[in-house]
Amino acid sequence: MAISPNEVAHRAASDRELVAWVDEADQVLGALPRAELRERGLIGRCTFILLFNGAGELCVHRRTLSKALYPGYWDVAAGGMVAAGEAYADSAARELAEELGIEGAELRFHERFYFDQPDNHLWCAVYSAVSDAPLRLQPEEVIEAKFVSLAQAEAESKVLPYCPDSLAALQRYKTSLG
Repeated sequence: MAISPNEVAHRAASDRELVAWVDEADQVLGALPRAELRERGLIGRCTFILLFNGAGELCVHRRTLSKALYPGYWDVAAGGMVAAGEAYADSAARELAEELGIEGAELRFHERFYFDQPDNHLWCAVYSAVSDAPLRLQPEEVIEAKFVSLAQAEAESKVLPYCPDSLAALQRYKTSLG
């Protein structure tokens, strides 16, 4: 599948966006373009929003091929990098609206955790929301979306490419429920 000119332009603009740069203790050090943060292996802030429908099913979506990390992977959470000067909660609300078109849903905070892989260093905030509003997918970010049971999402993640950072967020969410 080819990457559309819109997706290429969106990725270029996204890579120039200033995001929060933090240390190992999640203390803000400054703001850097997303691409520079990634290239230098520095730590950023990120939000993960697990969206459920009224039946308790989780929204999973497939990322576009233009994404710098995990292109074409399935994702169990909406979310993204926290912009410079933005609070975690504000980022979560913005990302849920941008990616899936869900606005005004009550966000429930679960916890923060540090995610560390060779190409992805993040302080993460995990939220959940419940909404039966129709999804409006952002075409530059999301190819498709569906609601599935937690068990189905976990089973699929063993055979399909799923984003490891959002899977870590899902595990943190499940742990936070007791």
